[in-house]
Amino acid sequence: MKRLMTAATAVLLALAITPVQAESMSAEGQWRTIDDETGEAKSLVRVWAEGGELQGQIVELLNPSEPNPVCSDCKGNRKDQPIEGMTFLWGLEQDGDEWEGGRILDPANGKEYSAKAKVIENGSKLEVRGFMGFALIGRTQVWERVE
Repeated sequence: MKRLMTAATAVLLALAITPVQAESMSAEGQWRTIDDETGEAKSLVRVWAEGGELQGQIVELLNPSEPNPVCSDCKGNRKDQPIEGMTFLWGLEQDGDEWEGGRILDPANGKEYSAKAKVIENGSKLEVRGFMGFALIGRTQVWERVE
């Protein structure tokens, strides 16, 4: 009987802990983007999943070069639109512990790249890679979760 109680307690504890771990390992949430070249924080973004697709929106630019900047180099419906509030990450689908097959926009130059992302360091960071063609040729940024 004691063994059964111990086993039941262990199962209940595991069930109680799993949602917390799953939430901390989620790509969804608020993130501080960090420039991979300067190491400086660039923006605050919100990442969410909708219809099985990961998306990201720029919430706030940190230290913009001008007030209320727009994406003058963007094409299509993003042309001359405010960067704050813009959806710049879309189409990523979960594949195991990574999100792949999406696109990311660099509002500094208006260019779109293929994208993938992976939650790392127990959910405290998000590794985001933008690339053209092959994932080997591109840039990686590591974003920090904002609590």
